[in-house]
Amino acid sequence: MQIRFWGVRGTIPTPGPETIRVGGNTSCVELRTTDDQLIIIDAGSGIRRLGKELVKNNHERIVGSILISHTHWDHIQGFPFFAPIFGRNNRFVLVGKRRVGKQLEETMAGQFIEPYLPFAYKSLPADLIVKEVQDGETIIIGNNTRVTVADLNHPGGCLGFRIENDGYTFVYCSDVTHYDDGFDPNLLRLAEGADLLVHDSHFSTIAERKKFKEYGHSAWQEAVQAAIEARVKCLGLFHYSPDLTDDELDDILIQARSIFPRTILTREGMTISLPLDRLPD
Repeated sequence: MQIRFWGVRGTIPTPGPETIRVGGNTSCVELRTTDDQLIIIDAGSGIRRLGKELVKNNHERIVGSILISHTHWDHIQGFPFFAPIFGRNNRFVLVGKRRVGKQLEETMAGQFIEPYLPFAYKSLPADLIVKEVQDGETIIIGNNTRVTVADLNHPGGCLGFRIENDGYTFVYCSDVTHYDDGFDPNLLRLAEGADLLVHDSHFSTIAERKKFKEYGHSAWQEAVQAAIEARVKCLGLFHYSPDLTDDELDDILIQARSIFPRTILTREGMTISLPLDRLPD
């Protein structure tokens, strides 16, 4: 299983000289399974560059699954600019959950209306199929990939994904806040023994997380402790605050590795293959 990060930032795209090394695009991760299934997780601004790459390398038909953790802006804002949805031969299954009483398709289509955009969701040439899932449900993609979803503690709800392919496990928990008396039990169950856990690391201190509790995010220290508790093999920090610079994130990585040595700082453009024999720089 190969994993490539196209967007690792939270809240809002953050371009500029202080975010060049880690990247400023919001959440988007691409997976390629051993039977060459395309799985995209979240459609933040990072999905635009992924779309351009897919179109460049596929001249006939692009087929894939797009897992939507939740529909806050930083996880769907790139979808209208994902070039493959304008290709008539392309087909995508959007997988997610209704939030605040709205169906997933209704929310996704809500971006494609005036005065926001000059084209409508229903006019998109690609074949778009929407599948709503529930907490604990498992779906099968291709011949040998299992995707299990779990509700995470986040305002309005958020899904975590456990993706098992050919004996290896990748877990994605982009937005979660833990409880005052312990970790979100759903996250621990989902992440148990994973080869790689990508975990919300929005805040630089627990004090800051408590100050902005209503945001529904974690501090990197909580990500590290959750990884230890879930006995994962490797932790990927993710969903960084737009206020954190490259230098600050490099310092966070040093601190995190002093507690849990197999920690990586996910960066835009980084590619990882499981099993992970060597930590990326």
